[in-house]
Amino acid sequence: MKISDWLAPTGDLLGTSFPMPLDLPFTRQQALDGGVDHRQLRALVEEGLLRKVLRGVYAAAQAPDCVLFRARSLALVIPDCAVVTDRTAAWLHGVPILERGAHLAAPPISVCETVDSRVRRAGVDGRRRQLLGRDIVEVHGIPVTTPLRTGLDLGRRLWRFDGLAAIDGVLRIGVVHDELLEETDRFRGHRGVVQLRWLAPLADGRAESPGESALRLHWYDAGLPRPEPQHAIVDDGGYEIFRLDVPHPGARYAAEYDGREFHSSDGDVEHDNERRDWIRRERGWTIDAFEKDAVYGRNTDITLRLKAGFVVARRARTIWVP
Repeated sequence: MKISDWLAPTGDLLGTSFPMPLDLPFTRQQALDGGVDHRQLRALVEEGLLRKVLRGVYAAAQAPDCVLFRARSLALVIPDCAVVTDRTAAWLHGVPILERGAHLAAPPISVCETVDSRVRRAGVDGRRRQLLGRDIVEVHGIPVTTPLRTGLDLGRRLWRFDGLAAIDGVLRIGVVHDELLEETDRFRGHRGVVQLRWLAPLADGRAESPGESALRLHWYDAGLPRPEPQHAIVDDGGYEIFRLDVPHPGARYAAEYDGREFHSSDGDVEHDNERRDWIRRERGWTIDAFEKDAVYGRNTDITLRLKAGFVVARRARTIWVP
């Protein structure tokens, strides 16, 4: 059968003639058993009609992306008695901290069983982990590390910029900051605990994306005073009209993260420029924008740029007027 025979009448999505469910996840083997061969499966992904949910798990492009759907996807591939951990646990909880490039190739699924065993299966990253009963919660029947434990693990194990983003993310979905700080003591002597102790006090659930979190860590590396993420800019009537990613209201200096997802088109760039020009002109702010390559590059001058921008903002606030 041709792929075109599976399309809906509108021609933009798969229709009911497709042999697999349009609202549920399915495995590669289930697709093969249902009459979709390897070549067709690859072509459907390339054309955007199917998406890779996890390694070895697919779904129609129009299928929902919610916690229940993600749990059902994991149920298809995780081993029995396994506990979902690390980046996969964060993904299930709704924290966007999958590896960069995960939209191109589904990352391995992170799980563990017990302290004395290790999961060994293709596409599964099975690691030993000492888990207490309070470290595990069930999400639609799937055992997974709690948001608190997930944030603590990722804060220790990931590159520091991703680690802070993970901790910010679990605070954003409801983990209490003081509780997270208290729990860091239990990892004394564990790998990455020094990094965790340094990052945990800097965490802030107001950050809205991993890129903003990484930019804020560069801000601290530059030695600048604590910022106020997502600071609101209001109009003359007191209504919020804009928010700044990593700002210091006292100095009226802000660093903005321009990720490619929302800041790449000509329209996005024009809107950003108009918004920032208005804030500079009407509210007296100094604003510097940083793209993904600057924030995540290993050898960039971003801390120097932040320091210089902060000095410019200070000087703008103290100009002598005769």
